[in-house]
Amino acid sequence: MAPHSTDIAEYPPSDGLRLRSSVATGPDSDRPLEKYTLEDVSHHSSPSDCWLVIWGKVYDVTRWVPNHPGGSLIHVKAGQDCTQLFDSYHPLYVRNMLGKYCIGELAPSVGDEKFKTAHLEYMDSSNEDFYLVLKQRVEAYFKKNKITPRIHPHMLLKSLIILGGYFACYYLAFFLSSSFLLSLVFAMGMGFFAAEVGVSIQHDGNHGAYTNWCGFGYIMGASLDLVGASSFMWRQQHVVGHHSFTNVDNYDPDIRVKDPDVRRVAVTQPRQWYHSYQHVYLGVLYGVLALKSIFLDDFMAYSSGSIGPVKVAKMTPLEFNIFFGAKLFYAFYMFVLPSIYGVHSAGSFFLLYVAAMLVTGWVLAFLFQVAHVVDDVEFPTPEECGGVLKVKGGWAATQVATSTNFSPQSLFWSHVSGGLNNQIEHHLFPGVCHLYYPSIQPIVKETCKEFNVPYVVYPTFWAALKAHFSHLRKVGLTEFRLDG
Repeated sequence: MAPHSTDIAEYPPSDGLRLRSSVATGPDSDRPLEKYTLEDVSHHSSPSDCWLVIWGKVYDVTRWVPNHPGGSLIHVKAGQDCTQLFDSYHPLYVRNMLGKYCIGELAPSVGDEKFKTAHLEYMDSSNEDFYLVLKQRVEAYFKKNKITPRIHPHMLLKSLIILGGYFACYYLAFFLSSSFLLSLVFAMGMGFFAAEVGVSIQHDGNHGAYTNWCGFGYIMGASLDLVGASSFMWRQQHVVGHHSFTNVDNYDPDIRVKDPDVRRVAVTQPRQWYHSYQHVYLGVLYGVLALKSIFLDDFMAYSSGSIGPVKVAKMTPLEFNIFFGAKLFYAFYMFVLPSIYGVHSAGSFFLLYVAAMLVTGWVLAFLFQVAHVVDDVEFPTPEECGGVLKVKGGWAATQVATSTNFSPQSLFWSHVSGGLNNQIEHHLFPGVCHLYYPSIQPIVKETCKEFNVPYVVYPTFWAALKAHFSHLRKVGLTEFRLDG
């Protein structure tokens, strides 16, 4: 049960809200704005020179970067269109603060073709009635109950339990007993807690949903580096790519990175003969995702400068040092120390480590995949409109249509999944601590019903997991047909 009342009747009705909201263009709004292309904006892509495109306007927010309450999130997509990220992370009043930073507007040009995978618009974004009403209701809930959305009193304790469990299992698996079976149990526990770092601690930290203190939030986001993967690359793939363009093929790196891909999740994607069996082999291959991320994906993204369609931002000196320093530290404590002080042979250690990483991969994959890769969600296809690629509808309604929940009021799954059981609420309000999602879930659900926005909920995790593999089988066997 939610700790505070979420009766929709207590919050403003949609017809009593100001449904339309414009983005301020500065004190001299009557003056013609300078015109900039996406290429022009792309040259200003660092914390010390930070331009952003929001709803077709160009903003120079460089002087605000040091004071930004969300820390480094302000420049996670510097030099690009960050409309969706801006809207989903900020309360409504922040729209009125943009004017003083506006320096011009976007002017599409032929030379911008190379930026098309970083610039995708939604046909009704800035004035999406559904999202405006929903945000005001959710903001009213937090205000009424005197809650700071980023801060939950249980998060620090939860984080200590997870990190303590991870290092305790690490020690017990590699240094305590020479019994392989006993060590295997602890190694699998280490893998589980590593996944919990991923879905609970770093997930909130890198979404700016852990604390109001930017420095501490950054540290908690870097907990992912502590368990081997890169928090910087995760922000690029997940925050920049996935949250902006959820389930949009050729835009969302979570559903396709390359061709041919081992996986096919939408009928618009190329089909290979082996996709007919993906519902069988992916259940196994999902386990190697953690190993792949730690030892391959992070370095490939660094060397290539991209993660599928997402262009990787230039690292700051701090981000560079964390990326390589954490990789070295992980190699030291995970491989060097056990080789010197451990109680297992090299072969036994290798098996224990792989077992731990398989558990990590399976937990992460299953929790994330059931949220977006099922039959009941949409896989939007952009259409050209006025020379610009656009997705039908508003961004927020599309987030709901491309996501699902499972067991949304379960305390167990809220903790174990890091709030991924309320994926819809997470995509609409990524800057809110995941422990608050069960509280706002009834507000979101009722508002979706009011605006006829489809809202999909599975009763259990197992029902959601079954739906995922059923979808993989269906798509793997289906040829794409232009006639539908």
